[in-house]
Amino acid sequence: MPDADIIHKGGCFCNAVRYQVMGLPLLSAYCHCTLCQRLNAAAFILTIHFPASRFSWTHPEPYNDALESYAVSTKPWKIRWRCKQCGCTVSSYNSKLDKWSVWGAQLERDVEGRIKDWDTIKPTAHVFYETRMVDVQDDLGKWAGYEGKSEKLG
Repeated sequence: MPDADIIHKGGCFCNAVRYQVMGLPLLSAYCHCTLCQRLNAAAFILTIHFPASRFSWTHPEPYNDALESYAVSTKPWKIRWRCKQCGCTVSSYNSKLDKWSVWGAQLERDVEGRIKDWDTIKPTAHVFYETRMVDVQDDLGKWAGYEGKSEKLG
């Protein structure tokens, strides 16, 4: 499948906020950082990064009517977006790197409950694994920071 033909759609719990990302991700990894743990109340999340040109909102305009944004004080360049109705955080924009991040759990599923076109979006690593809450026994590489840009832990 050509990169331009790959489209993943996702959104919040109540479906008031919707988006799509196109092409192959820059990064798809299970993130174990303490920020993701606290913001998502989870041991780790599937974070998927795309160039800004590959992300777009698809819910009815004006888009900001359904969205609110916030920045974590330690990373003000990374703006997170959540639904005003259900409160679900659906994406973040990194102005330093001009990229969007989405979370795998919010992508569209097939009738069996699996993420659609999984082979084009599946994770390749565990990142920020030193701050993990649980050990994960799989074949993916474990990294202290980002995959290929930090120390490989296993």
